[in-house]
Amino acid sequence: MRASQNFPPSSSPMASHFHGLQFNTAAPSPALLAPQTLDRRSPKSVRCRRSRGRDGSVACRSSLVGEQQEASPFTDPEAQLIEALIGIQGRGRSATPRQLQDVERAVAVLETLAGVPDPTSSDLIEGRWQLMFTTRPGTASPIQRTFVGVDVFTVFQEIYLRSNDPRVSNIVVFSEAIGELKVEAAASISDGIKILFRFDRAAFSFKFLPFKVPYPVPFRLLGDEAKGWLDTTYLSQSGNLCISRGNKGTTFVLQKLTEPRQLLLSAISTGKGIEKAIDEITSSSKSKADSELELVEGEWNMIWSSQMETDSWIENAANGLMGAQIVKRSGQLKFVVNILPGLRFSVNGSFVKSGTNAYDVTMDDAAIIGGPFGYPVEMESKFKLELLYTDDKIRITRGYNNIVFVHLRVDGTK
Repeated sequence: MRASQNFPPSSSPMASHFHGLQFNTAAPSPALLAPQTLDRRSPKSVRCRRSRGRDGSVACRSSLVGEQQEASPFTDPEAQLIEALIGIQGRGRSATPRQLQDVERAVAVLETLAGVPDPTSSDLIEGRWQLMFTTRPGTASPIQRTFVGVDVFTVFQEIYLRSNDPRVSNIVVFSEAIGELKVEAAASISDGIKILFRFDRAAFSFKFLPFKVPYPVPFRLLGDEAKGWLDTTYLSQSGNLCISRGNKGTTFVLQKLTEPRQLLLSAISTGKGIEKAIDEITSSSKSKADSELELVEGEWNMIWSSQMETDSWIENAANGLMGAQIVKRSGQLKFVVNILPGLRFSVNGSFVKSGTNAYDVTMDDAAIIGGPFGYPVEMESKFKLELLYTDDKIRITRGYNNIVFVHLRVDGTK
């Protein structure tokens, strides 16, 4: 048994409030979804003929005769940004340098393209936006440090500029059962891209209380510290995607419409609606795919399974119920579980294709490894693995004991 390597597991107070609270508390979280408009197939798992519209949008037509897929709600450059966001936890707080580079590159591309002109004058900017990503400012407010990187919370920004009382609000939703924190700012338009704001009120709304609890910040005493601005540097023609930059140098990515994989990751973060999100992806993939799915090589972390782990961690590790999974083109498979710092369990095996989207898996070479030393463990586990959905970022399978697994790729993007 050869030793295996370790793999990863899965300033001004009020101006910062806007940048921290406003966009920073959501994990990949559930947002307003219009399932009928989304083409949920991964470009890697399905073959399709693409046609480009004048606005850069791409329509995907299946190679099956007579079957026409609906246009994606995102253009190709927008889809590249969403692809870069998949798998980033804490809305950017836990992003690796590689992930940050991918996001920044995709943002830069969109900012050079022609989005909606004079976005602050467009009706498309109005409404509720969900924060999907934010860069980390040099100084973070207590709100940002407390809420922004917590995936179980959801963060929204509401923009209403066409009223007698123009406002921009930042909303942290703790859960449907607990309630939310809403921080409001009086807003005005400076030009076609800039929104000026001044915070003036905030309150907690708890489901178990019949009244609001004031947020203890004396806005009136803060003077210029309660002021700030936002530049909308990109607003999509569909009104589904927005990029803005704040006066503290922070970049925000917000969406009104979430892509199905984002919805799944949000559901896993909050622990609600996971099965429904999986059904949405897998059922659409089955009905529209015209090619077989293949195990994609790379390092994958198991982030969710339909069955809890058993009492035996060795059995859990051998059956893929915990830890990382490494897939190799040679037909070799490895499960790695970090037991303690410097101590891990590793089991090697193989997979052989046995049917459409199905594999026979045998795991039979196990050891507990500490540094350069390994202690062999006698064990064998055999099971069938069915691919329900896969792309370069997310994989959904049915494996040992008919358990459904969701894996997230952790070795970067192609």
